[in-house]
Amino acid sequence: MANMPIFDGHNDVLLRLHKNNAAHKERLFLDGAETGHIDLPKSAAGGLAGGLCAIFIPSPSTAPDRNGDFVPPNSADAMVETLAMARLLFDIERRSEGRVKVCRSAAEIRACIETNVFAPVLHIEGAEMIGYDLDALYVLHQAGLRSLGPVWSRPNIFAYGVPFRFPSSPDIGPGLTELGKDLVRACNELKILIDLSHMNEKGFWDIARLSKAPLVATHSNMHGLCAHSRNLTDRQLDAIRATGGMVGINFGVLFLRQDGVKNPDTALDLIVEHIDYAVERLGIDHVGFGSDFDGTTIPTDLKDAAGLPHLVAALNARGYDAGSIEKLCYGNWLSVLERTWGA
Repeated sequence: MANMPIFDGHNDVLLRLHKNNAAHKERLFLDGAETGHIDLPKSAAGGLAGGLCAIFIPSPSTAPDRNGDFVPPNSADAMVETLAMARLLFDIERRSEGRVKVCRSAAEIRACIETNVFAPVLHIEGAEMIGYDLDALYVLHQAGLRSLGPVWSRPNIFAYGVPFRFPSSPDIGPGLTELGKDLVRACNELKILIDLSHMNEKGFWDIARLSKAPLVATHSNMHGLCAHSRNLTDRQLDAIRATGGMVGINFGVLFLRQDGVKNPDTALDLIVEHIDYAVERLGIDHVGFGSDFDGTTIPTDLKDAAGLPHLVAALNARGYDAGSIEKLCYGNWLSVLERTWGA
């Protein structure tokens, strides 16, 4: 169990590295550092085999507007930042001496797991760099983009992202724009996974009606256990199950705790409780990890990627057998990616 490989549905390591002023940022990942949740040494210690590595462009201001919404970056600035983070990922691969491979298919991920090569996948969280013509989507796909969340928790030309509110339902704001519907169709055409994790409820149901792919929330939790606006209702979970989709359980304490408090002194058992709830509602074949490493506050007892065996041990103690743990750790992710991307 201690050596169980883990494929993770979401992390923000590229943004953390991009914000660092080091001359060779890729070395911070390859050689490791004291700070941060993910780097190659921590991943090797904890069994983290790879995951969806997000390109996320922060809002130009940390203060919301008068409607309580975060303002998105403009398209030109977002594209500059997107290219910088994509290049950083490719620099990590190029300088890794074969220890890292950017993956574009489920077969490549599987081969990396079998050969102990770290397997990142290019993901975009908030599509502000994509313009009205959608040209950038096609170019980014050629560069390796395989997963995309149309919004972060702010509005853009595609949809209205669900704001961070507690307690709150996810039913906040309008759904997809007409351009957002075009984006969903284009992602289906290109076989790009559509991430539902920052969609509000109306946007979720718009995508559920339009998309021909399994519904996937890469890093979301259970609204029935934590009434955060970012979490999924039972009805949403039922829709995900009906398409053979997937939920990656978020390790962020904000989305785990019943009180909604950002307190790192949070038991790992709360992650397991959200997994239990998801498995009960979705089935064991449709749940995995979506850590949000390097993007949120996680339990102190987990600390970083090196602590993942503690979570595996907690699942074992809860009564999950080896086959179920393998599905939760990586098998279910490989299955839904194969069905979304093709083999």
